Amino acid sequence: MAGMADSARVDVWLWAVRVYRTRSLATAACRAGHVSVNGATVKPSHSVRIGDEVRARLAHEKVYGVLALPLKRGGAPDAAKAVEDRTPPPPPREETPAQVLRDLAAGRPTKKDRRDITRLRGY
Repeated sequence: MAGMADSARVDVWLWAVRVYRTRSLATAACRAGHVSVNGATVKPSHSVRIGDEVRARLAHEKVYGVLALPLKRGGAPDAAKAVEDRTPPPPPREETPAQVLRDLAAGRPTKKDRRDITRLRGY
């Protein structure tokens, strides 16, 4: 991996390891407070070093370990060598209660029907 240094800007690192598609998206995420390094929310110019933990909020929060500091965006195999994904697995999905189906021509539910529906939904 050519172009390594002892520290790098966090927005450049996020872009180089392909967390964000563009550097301006990485910069905007830092400015919005969606990026933290070692537990502290950082500005785009904050330096990251090897061994730091970077948290980035995308659709959900991702946790990365810094293994290398590429200065330029390279290929995907190089990006994979520079980052360690430490994101915990998502919690198991809760089962949703069965849908209560009624006949279309049945009209409004009666009070007894509403109680049964509520009991089936688990409220």
